[in-house]
Formats: sequence, C-alpha cells, structure tokens
Amino acid sequence: MTIQINQINQQFSTAPQISAEDIAEIAQLGFKTLINNRPDHEVGEAQPDSASLKAAAEAAGLAYVYIPVIPNNIQADEVSAFAKAFSASEKPVLAFCRTGNRAGKLYELALGGA
Repeated sequence: MTIQINQINQQFSTAPQISAEDIAEIAQLGFKTLINNRPDHEVGEAQPDSASLKAAAEAAGLAYVYIPVIPNNIQADEVSAFAKAFSASEKPVLAFCRTGNRAGKLYELALGGA
C-alpha cells in the first residue's frame, strides 16, 4: 500500500488521498468505514472521484461517506455532518483528503479529539 495512515486513536485514523486499489488492503487492516473529505476534481481529473471510491469500498465490505470540504474553509454544517457520520459509523473509521489534515481537523472540531 502506498498511503500513510495516521492513527489518532483506536476508532479513528486519517490518510492522504487513497485510490480504489488501496481499498482492499484498507479493509484487510480492519477499517470498517471510509469518510472522504475531498471534493471531486479538486486538482483535476487524475484524482479518483467519489463514485469510483464508493463502489470499491462497498465491494470490499466497507461503509462509505462523502463529506466534501474546501481546504481552509470548513463550515459548521460540514462539522455537524462529520459528527453525525462518525457517530453512526462502524469503527474503526479512516477519513481522507489530499493530505489527511482536513479529515483530522474535522474530527477535532466535531468530536474534540475524543
């Protein structure tokens, strides 16, 4: 696997952009839910789109949530959506964006790093 996973705690980790090819290994690592915080086509067509990642996640038996967030512009409704999604999700959760920072910040804002 080519991605770097940053474990925040036993229930939550972050990662930079993943590919559909990474998802089977992510499932093997024990993750149950993926949360994508990166808007489709943020940097062009080379970035995998949410629909293809969702299909790969579901094929691997993972839940998939899409909460796109513009970098450095996290909104209250996005924090609320993240909190609800995390609360309802089977754990552990892997959230990702371009670098993993947005996903970590959303978690911090939504759950106070709990």
